[in-house]
Amino acid sequence: MNRTFQINRNLITFGIPFGLFVILIFLIKSPFLNGNNSLDIAITSDLLLTIPLVYLLLIRRSPIPKTTVIPVMVIGLLVGSYFLPQQNQTYLELFKNWAFPVIELSILSFVIIKVRKAIKTYGRLKGKSPDFYVILKDVCSEILPKKLVLPFATEVAVFYYGFIQWKAKQTKSNEFTYHKKSEALSLLGGIIMIIIIETIAFHFLVAKWNVIAAWVLTGLSIYTAIQFFGFAKALTQRPIIITDKELFLRYGIMNESRICISDVESVILSKKELQKNKLTKTLSPLGEIESHNVIITLKRKYTLTGLYGIKKNYKKIGLHIDEPFEFKEKIDNALYRI
Repeated sequence: MNRTFQINRNLITFGIPFGLFVILIFLIKSPFLNGNNSLDIAITSDLLLTIPLVYLLLIRRSPIPKTTVIPVMVIGLLVGSYFLPQQNQTYLELFKNWAFPVIELSILSFVIIKVRKAIKTYGRLKGKSPDFYVILKDVCSEILPKKLVLPFATEVAVFYYGFIQWKAKQTKSNEFTYHKKSEALSLLGGIIMIIIIETIAFHFLVAKWNVIAAWVLTGLSIYTAIQFFGFAKALTQRPIIITDKELFLRYGIMNESRICISDVESVILSKKELQKNKLTKTLSPLGEIESHNVIITLKRKYTLTGLYGIKKNYKKIGLHIDEPFEFKEKIDNALYRI
């Protein structure tokens, strides 16, 4: 009964805005629009304001985040850009160039304010240093649709760790680094250098054919290099953590997993190559390119969550720890206390 009610509610919530978009498309295609400036303003207002407002009223008492109004507004913008004749897009262009950037900046500012507030609250209540990425995901889950949480959080985290967080992370006795004695930073640095060199070469090559295409390619390459820089910086800020009951595996923001200590079957200090099967993974997304010195075997399957929410199951995982003997001793002690 509840499932049927939920389906009917979702049908109303999303069906009404969809139906309104369809009606407007038919109206745009009709001969009434030609030369009618007042209708041009009305259709643009309906696409960008009326339909998002109707959607907001439909979700006001539902658990759907209110910020999903923005994607509805974007859909209206796309519908107008595609279906409205170019000469009827005057007001659409004004909104696109002036109002929409303000909305985007407002949302980003809102997220940052919420995250900063959550960090202060967490630190005050828990009495310990919070993890920015964890709190960012919690905040994003409150204001964004579930499928957008990890992609959005990843993009924000890249810029935060890359350009905002410069203070060195002071690790505690139960925190373990994995970047100081491994090839991780060198490999990522090498990738960034390759991107920069190839970008310069391809820019001049493509520019001979099309200057605009050359700059688009260059922009994408620069953005990719910025992402890898953020990934590299995050390695220094997110150590692996062992508590009495849980093990938090992290590889910057590229991979992470949360394991119950009681489910740890064995921890072996070994650089032996891992057997290739579906349930054997490496914590580093670089795989065997980056060597490991610890192999953890678990009693049951766990999930490794990667970039943008990509998930992989595993029962055995290889990772590099800068202080492997202390790491193994810490887990052995935690297992002994269970």
